[in-house]
Amino acid sequence: MTVGILGLGLIGGSFARAYSAAGHTVLAWDTDSTVLSFAKLSSAAAGDLTAQTAPCCDLILLCVYPGAALAWLREMGPKLGSGPVVIDCCGTKRSVTEPGMALAKEHGFTYLGGHPMAGTQYSGFKYSRSNLFQGAPMVIVPPSRDDIRLLVRVKELLEPAGFGSISVTTAEKHDEMIAFTSQLAHVVSSAYIKSPTALQHQGFSAGSYRDMTRVAWLNPVMWSELFLDNRDNLIRELDTLAEHLKEYREALAAGDRETLLRLLEEGKTRKEEVDGK
Repeated sequence: MTVGILGLGLIGGSFARAYSAAGHTVLAWDTDSTVLSFAKLSSAAAGDLTAQTAPCCDLILLCVYPGAALAWLREMGPKLGSGPVVIDCCGTKRSVTEPGMALAKEHGFTYLGGHPMAGTQYSGFKYSRSNLFQGAPMVIVPPSRDDIRLLVRVKELLEPAGFGSISVTTAEKHDEMIAFTSQLAHVVSSAYIKSPTALQHQGFSAGSYRDMTRVAWLNPVMWSELFLDNRDNLIRELDTLAEHLKEYREALAAGDRETLLRLLEEGKTRKEEVDGK
């Protein structure tokens, strides 16, 4: 198949490497021409994704920020025709999928929202790898959850990436869940590392510190856009966390061992419930 990839960062670069390694033709585009040239030199891409080549693709993956993905759909939508299946891979869905589906209906191309649930704290093509998505979940937001033929086609198109599962949901549910599972963790990690004590942690830290601070090393431009896109859900999660933190602080300030034990036990029990133990 021929796969078009817009954006050659960690996600787009990993898709390019995965599809190329599986023997498919990858056409790519990136704002940085040096990155695109390197992708070609490393055999991750065979050519350019342009207005002329995009209609020839079987699959087009938009691996850019939500605003850029929507801008591309507006510019290229009238030129795509009915051939390609277009999937955006943005970290939020409501701001992209609603206008994207309207454009697809207007111009006759096939479009779905998508979110590969894989990544690292690093960004950029140099950190991409062909096995990034192996065994990882892929979330898709189709225009209709009852279009079995489309869902089967999408599963076949995504197969070379190696996803372990493909989940179907709505844009609203996706954004609600991602506020908790991803965005809140990034905010907490960013806030946690700002403690003055962090500058003195050498020799006093191990796994807990590494786990808490890993995603503080993030791409501020991308994450600020994602946070603002999903601010209603993220604010709700932050408020919930703040209320729980307040309970722990009050128990500590009062020297209330009984309440502190209860709070810790509740957290332990919830973790067991979530993990199915």
